[in-house]
Amino acid sequence: MTTVASFNVNGIRAARRRGFDDWLAGRGLDVLALQELRCNPDSLGVVDGFHVAADHGRIPGRNGVALLTRRAPSAVRTWSSHPPRARGLGAYAHEGRYIEADLAGVPLTVACLYLPKGGLPADLQRPGNMREQPDGGAKHARKMRFLDGFARELDRNRRAALAAGREFLLLGDLNLAHLPHDVTNWRAARKMEGFLPEERQWLDSQLGPRRLVDVVRALHGDRPGPLSWWSWAGESFTKDVGWRIDHHLATPRLARTARSVTVDKEASPEHRLSDHAPVVVEYDLDELSGQEAERVDGGLRML
Repeated sequence: MTTVASFNVNGIRAARRRGFDDWLAGRGLDVLALQELRCNPDSLGVVDGFHVAADHGRIPGRNGVALLTRRAPSAVRTWSSHPPRARGLGAYAHEGRYIEADLAGVPLTVACLYLPKGGLPADLQRPGNMREQPDGGAKHARKMRFLDGFARELDRNRRAALAAGREFLLLGDLNLAHLPHDVTNWRAARKMEGFLPEERQWLDSQLGPRRLVDVVRALHGDRPGPLSWWSWAGESFTKDVGWRIDHHLATPRLARTARSVTVDKEASPEHRLSDHAPVVVEYDLDELSGQEAERVDGGLRML
């Protein structure tokens, strides 16, 4: 089995002070996608047992993504080294939001995304009922522009991987919940950023039997959870009132190799590494490699 995790660390230096390295040393991961590094390249440093590929971006103390793999990947692409081709994404290329790598010895491309949080559209903004000052919907519009461009970029990258004989897996904090089962108080969340109808529709349009599969939902079934984010405030963590916004989205053939999902929620608030928890999926990539070999021997190209 190959163990793959996605984890928004909400600042890698803070997560390390809270015990990130101990968690990683004992978890037995093969691939780890990190979001919100919030550090410069020197601060991430060496991670024992892993090859590290990262895009920290050029905004001090913000964003940053990384892929940690047991074996050195055969290729790595970031928006810093390979600018996104989809119109509208160029403005985000310096922010440290996307990285992808072709794994060595396995026909698989793994991508990591940290999607902008966004905000409320102007018609839902109510002064006095918001943590931030009303902005006339500017942050919401910026997120929707990102989503519009990224839909094209994601489709292009997925197709490029498949054309090269590799499956494709998108990991990351998408700052989006898809279904009512993904939010504890989903009725109230319908007027909150991250669960707005247009955001949910965007994610819905990325999924399908010929596109991408929500691996966690497929494994967990049609029931509430598993949640992956809880506010630092109040008793959200203790009462398990949160959202599922950290995702594994896989091409259908890869999704069929997924065997189990676990969210590494800490036992108590004082042991939290981040406001997110790692989402860990076991994939039987031997099965994937076997399918690849059969197709090659039979003279067929993997679609």
